[in-house]
Amino acid sequence: MPNLFDMSGKTVLVTGGSRGLGRGIVRGFAEAGANVAIVSRKLENCQAVARETEALGVKAYAYGCHVGHWDEIEPMFEAVWNHFGRVHVVVNNAGMSPTYDKLSSVSEKLFDSVIGVNFKGPFRLCALAGERMYEAGGGAIINMSSLSALGSSPHTAFYGGAKAGLNTIGRACATAFHPKVRVNTVVVGPFNTDVSKYWSDPPASPNDRQTQGGLRVGLPQDMVSTMLYLASDASQYVTGAEIKVDGGGWGVGLTADQDAVS
Repeated sequence: MPNLFDMSGKTVLVTGGSRGLGRGIVRGFAEAGANVAIVSRKLENCQAVARETEALGVKAYAYGCHVGHWDEIEPMFEAVWNHFGRVHVVVNNAGMSPTYDKLSSVSEKLFDSVIGVNFKGPFRLCALAGERMYEAGGGAIINMSSLSALGSSPHTAFYGGAKAGLNTIGRACATAFHPKVRVNTVVVGPFNTDVSKYWSDPPASPNDRQTQGGLRVGLPQDMVSTMLYLASDASQYVTGAEIKVDGGGWGVGLTADQDAVS
């Protein structure tokens, strides 16, 4: 059989790609042969990951963009498209889930920031990328959601609402850009990345697959096979789907400090 997961000659754009789960996703695509655009707020962080990525023998492009700012999305996507000549895959990975004491203490600024990064920005990128890729003959969009979208706790109330909206965006865009562009959603559980050190029960080391209390967590490389499946010809008949990658046993409500943040 042909290698359905071979991404050679493809270009993948990953938001939130400079750290955590996004950084692991960038590396996974690069190891599969893809050229990668690394996008996040801090350009210097993107540039550092781009240098690491190019050391794997592929091309990389760094771009600084705040995905919660509507007017920055289109120039970013156009810059990546023009740099590589095409974008085949978009991964809407950027996200934020800040903590707060109680629901009434949430400020409008905090609320708007969470909605902007987790819902508004991904919607805009889905709309622009889906349309452009459809006109170019096809592509794939992968949205990174959260278990909080399925049953948010008080500590993840509006974050969970934003991610639930992202799930809806995925289904709507899958219909809008069918059959040329596949749009799928990954429902992410807790992963041991750079943010896990802020958990009340963190893993003992960066490579541990469980917290010190014994709860199972994932490592960034555990996400790679799912990403390659959804990005490649292996899933050519899959669109509008929501796939949980959470290791099981977490239910649908996470505490504030255990929720997945890229």
